[in-house]
Amino acid sequence: MTPDASLLLHWYDRHRRTLPWRAAPGQQADPYHVWLSEIMLQQTVVQTVIPYYERFLNRFPTVDALAEAPQDEVLQLWAGLGYYARARNLHACAQAVHRLGAFPRTVEDLQKLPGIGAYTSRAIAAIAFNSPTVPVDGNVERITARLNAVEDPLPTSRPLLARLASHLNDDPAAQARPSDFAQALFDLGASLCSPRSPSCLTCPWRECCLAKARNMAEALPARQKKKPRPIRYAILFRIVDSEGNVLLHSRPPEGLLGGTDELPGTPWSEERSTPSPAQLAETAFTQCAPIQAQWEDCGEVKHIFSHFTLLVRVYGCTLPERSNYPIDPAHGRFRPLKKAILSSVMKKCLLVGQHHKPVTG
Repeated sequence: MTPDASLLLHWYDRHRRTLPWRAAPGQQADPYHVWLSEIMLQQTVVQTVIPYYERFLNRFPTVDALAEAPQDEVLQLWAGLGYYARARNLHACAQAVHRLGAFPRTVEDLQKLPGIGAYTSRAIAAIAFNSPTVPVDGNVERITARLNAVEDPLPTSRPLLARLASHLNDDPAAQARPSDFAQALFDLGASLCSPRSPSCLTCPWRECCLAKARNMAEALPARQKKKPRPIRYAILFRIVDSEGNVLLHSRPPEGLLGGTDELPGTPWSEERSTPSPAQLAETAFTQCAPIQAQWEDCGEVKHIFSHFTLLVRVYGCTLPERSNYPIDPAHGRFRPLKKAILSSVMKKCLLVGQHHKPVTG
């Protein structure tokens, strides 16, 4: 059964969220704003994205301005949002749109652009161009699983949920307001139909929801049990010169944290049976330290990635004024932090402990 779209839209008209990228009621959304927000929102929550989005829009008010910017500047503004391939694709996509002269209007043409997949193409087409399509994100998957009481766990149920979700807008009321309908689905999933403790009693679709009728809404969508995250270990060296610059080198452009700057040190071990801290430290000091110095233990940083946990022990020293320590360029070069592209984990490593804190002003 197709749910009554008019009930959802009526609820949305009263309870819609105010978001910086969302057009006011009755106004057409800017495709640049929609695209930028959707790329940033991939695997990141709204409250984290808002300040990044506002800084990006202030620096790059149009897609042409973004296309013409150096990639390093784009990565620097992005730093902290994670998944840095998104930032590189963002820049490449802006350049492609700049060459085209405007964003394509169809799902098929949008998917030809760098970094735009099935969900993002549908979100842009629906919200910015009023295309009658249903973008299926985690919110829409959850709503669909509950409406239809789909008990098969994610991710194996994902193709079924996508097929069922594609019919959510069969109602003529949804077809008449594609942009609002797509955003209403997002808002419903982000508020009433939340992952935990859904507010079924006030949901506009409560009467047609099979999960509510069977008292199983909170249990859906089911998920396969996750494997434990492996733990990786590293030792990094934070060397600060007398002017407050920090020794940094760039990670390879592809792969994890690609193109960002990091402290020199050991590789990130993936061994389940890791060396003792003393053994790891001995290897680090003899083979990986940029200089021979009196190192101070600044503390440990724990950072959780999607597929592993990283434990970093940070050692630091401050070079005296007019020092002439020979440092191999392979370890990096001294740079002011305001010009660095720093991931969240590197920001933690730079701030841990009370000694050798770099000057940021």
